Formats: sequence, C-alpha cells, structure tokens
Amino acid sequence: MTEIFHPRKILVIKFRHIGDVLLTTPVFGSLRRNFPDAYIAGLVNSGTGEVLTGNPDIDRVFVFDRSVKDLNAYRRYTREISFVRMIRNAGFDMTIDLTGGDRAALISFLSGARWRISIDPGNSGFPGKRHLYTHLTPVTGGLHSVLQNLMVLQGAGINAGGSSVNIYPGRRDRDYIKDLLAASGIRDGERIVHVHPTSRWFFKCWRDEYMAEIIDWMTNEGVRVILTSSPERKELQKAEKILSSSKAVSKGSSAVINLSGKTNIKELAAVSEVSDLFFGVDSAPMHIAASVGTPVVALFGPSGAFNWGPWDNNYSPGFGVPGAEPKNPYAQRNGMQTFGVHTVVQRDWDCVPCGRDGCNGEKRSRCLEDIVPEEIKEILAKRLTEIEK
Repeated sequence: MTEIFHPRKILVIKFRHIGDVLLTTPVFGSLRRNFPDAYIAGLVNSGTGEVLTGNPDIDRVFVFDRSVKDLNAYRRYTREISFVRMIRNAGFDMTIDLTGGDRAALISFLSGARWRISIDPGNSGFPGKRHLYTHLTPVTGGLHSVLQNLMVLQGAGINAGGSSVNIYPGRRDRDYIKDLLAASGIRDGERIVHVHPTSRWFFKCWRDEYMAEIIDWMTNEGVRVILTSSPERKELQKAEKILSSSKAVSKGSSAVINLSGKTNIKELAAVSEVSDLFFGVDSAPMHIAASVGTPVVALFGPSGAFNWGPWDNNYSPGFGVPGAEPKNPYAQRNGMQTFGVHTVVQRDWDCVPCGRDGCNGEKRSRCLEDIVPEEIKEILAKRLTEIEK
C-alpha cells in the first residue's frame, strides 16, 4: 500500500553542477503540485544556487560552501557540524536526495526528517548507507536525468506529473542583455544565434578552428552571433582563440557580439531567450537554453544524450503506474538524435559514449573532433530556414 504523505517542510538535495541542479526543477514543480501548502527548499553546492532563485515553486535555497574542503580538519569539522545543525533546526519532515553521495545521505539522515527519499544507492558509498533512508527507488542509468529525478518521487508514491525544466531570469537580467544588444546595433527582425563553445571540461569541446568556421559561415548567412563563455580563465582563453581564428572578427565585423565572461547564470538565460537558436557543446548553458525554449543544436562526445541531452519542455513522460519506467526521449545509445526542437550531433561509434575524460587520457575526444563543419552547416542551415522573422 502506498504511504500517504503530509509533509509541512520539504528539502530537496542536489550536490552537483549547474546543469545537474537545473534538471532537478521538474521535481520542485511536482512537489508544489502535490503539496501546495508545503514549505519547499533546495540544498545545493555553492556556485549553483542561482539556478533555483526566483523559482515560484521554491521557498528557499540553502547553499553548502564547498570551500570548506580547503580548511584544516578541525575547522572543516566545526563548519560542517554547524551547517548540519542549521538544517536540522529548520525542521524538515521530508528530504529528497537526488545526489546519491555520502554527504547528502548523512545530511538527509541527520536532518531529522520523518520521510527520507532517494535513489537506491545499492552497495555504493559507506556500509549501511541505504539504511539511512525510508524510501528508495532503483533507477536505471539509461534514463535521462530529468526522468531519473522524477522516478525518485514516483517510486515513493508521489505523483510526478510534470517535467518542465525552468530557470527564471529577472527583469534586471533581461534589461542588462537588452541594453547590451541595443548598444551592439541589433535590430528587430535579425536572426540571432547564441553560441557557447566552451565547457569547464575541454574533452567536451570542439576544435577552435571548426567553431570559428561555423561562426564565419553564420555571419555570411546574415546571422548575428552572440558568443558567451564562463568567466573562468581557461574558458575565456579558449573563447579568445576561437575569435582570433574567425575571419569575420579579424575583419572587424559587428555581426559577432562577444559576451565571453560578461554574464552570470540568469543573464546567460536572458541571452538564450532573445536568441532564435543555440549552438554549442554538452554544457550547462545548453540546458539553460533548452529550459527557456530556445532550439538547441549540441555537439556531444563522450557523454550520453540519453542521460544529458537538451530537454524539451513540451514532452510528457507519461508517468502512469507508480514505479513504472517512462519512455526515454533519446532512444538511441549514440548517434544523431532529435528530441522536440533540439538536435544532438554525435558519432555512432561502438565506443561512444564512453564517459571518459577524452581518449587515452589526453583530454581530447576523437569522436567529437571527428565531426566536421560541413555536417554542422547542413544542420544549422535547415534550422535557420525555419526561423520566421
């Protein structure tokens, strides 16, 4: 018999990266629909909390400061104990751990919550870890991350009705981007493509000269290109190498607007909102673009699109029977796939996806670098003709 929950305060835990946190937002939406009067909070790593702020389904975002790992043992211990005490004093009666890690398991247990829900960790982590939870759902690794997260709810008997991935840029974020683009001379009716060529993991990145060739091709097609990257030094350097390889940029073309390192997470979402298309690699900005409804063309290398492909918010996963596994929108193990308005370009080699950090430890992925610009131009050309201005 399915247990009937009446939680007053719910804590959702996701200690991962920006894209991972964004893909948990359907869980918050489902919780709000099931428990409209509950206080719902998120607990995430520092640097990712902005993804959840402004979300009407979330009452508060708790942030765990990852810099504690740099402290000496005593100071780290006291800081972590203080943090756990704060969570416990908040009085949550339900925790939903979407991380699966040891720290999240301990915080979930030490929170004092009556109902502690998670993915079944099996034999991973410390001995007895799975006994820290009250409700566990076995989830297969072949499902998209959005569906895996929702199955945790469904497996516990909570209706996982919606699957919309959402981020909420504010008026200030939108005005900032609007003013930047106006200063760059973008006029109404121009086609805009948001290009984000970088990732913190370079084995997910395409060749610089290939990316520059695509940028030049788009400008020749009359497209305005907005280039972004994170403010991290190595990503800024990569963006600069791409721009220095661009003939359009070297000729002083105003068709390319360089916003590398100039946007935060919400402003990045605002860039995608005003764009007709997003082109880039497997990264958090790819997920952000998809979440605001911008069609995505993404290059994938060693990652599986069945886990991490851009999510189309018009998709209905079809959760019917509690515990039943929904249909994965990315049905193939590899190769080029389309899901709604999004396209993933990937080689269909036997070794793909390998999940490794490049081939032979070189931090470069041969399957990704094998994709040539002519293939991408053909895909982008088709997408650009679909844009009505």
